[in-house]
Amino acid sequence: MLAFIVAVLRRWWYRKHPYLLVWAIGLTMFGIGSFTEVYSIVAWNAIVFGSWYLFGAMLNAAWLGQGTVYLLARRKTAHITLAVLVGLSLVGLFGMLSMPLEATAFSTDLALSEQYQEILPSGAWVRGLTPFFNIYGLLTLGGGALYSAWLFWRKQVLLARMWGCILIAAGAISISFASALTRFGYGDFLYLGELVAAALIFAGFMLASQRATKSAIRPTASEA
Repeated sequence: MLAFIVAVLRRWWYRKHPYLLVWAIGLTMFGIGSFTEVYSIVAWNAIVFGSWYLFGAMLNAAWLGQGTVYLLARRKTAHITLAVLVGLSLVGLFGMLSMPLEATAFSTDLALSEQYQEILPSGAWVRGLTPFFNIYGLLTLGGGALYSAWLFWRKQVLLARMWGCILIAAGAISISFASALTRFGYGDFLYLGELVAAALIFAGFMLASQRATKSAIRPTASEA
């Protein structure tokens, strides 16, 4: 994930495309969530748990999807949706900061995804925000990648980018599926889902970011 973040930030530094910066923010959230999972194998820390839930379970998919909105949608639409996302993210941050946690329910023998329901108080309203962020992330990141792949396939151009988009969509679906299983009590699949998602999205990004060559661009039927 660190290598992924550096690659995206490096590309943003030279090209200044806003979608790259938003993607980097989402990937950083993904990385923070992964780090907190590792830390929680050793010890309890309320800030670490709050960071895990906020950045790992709640926000990262939505912010990755927001990057795709900047890539595909009109700039005005992207700005409006970003403003809404920032506002809801601040609501989520406030919820985590104000929510009392049941530290006595924590155990280093279990993954956070298998015990967070006992740590967060029953009926915690902040948990109600999580599905909205994750659904938005799946629709924008996964749906946007599939839409881009379809465009490349229909025009028969830049087929490497088409396969890259397919890999990105597969990564988005894999982490969403693993998150859904977590909500049904199968939290041990979350780590595998995160690993698969990170690998697929990274591979897809690198493939889709390849420079186009004349031989890679096939003319459409109308152009031929």
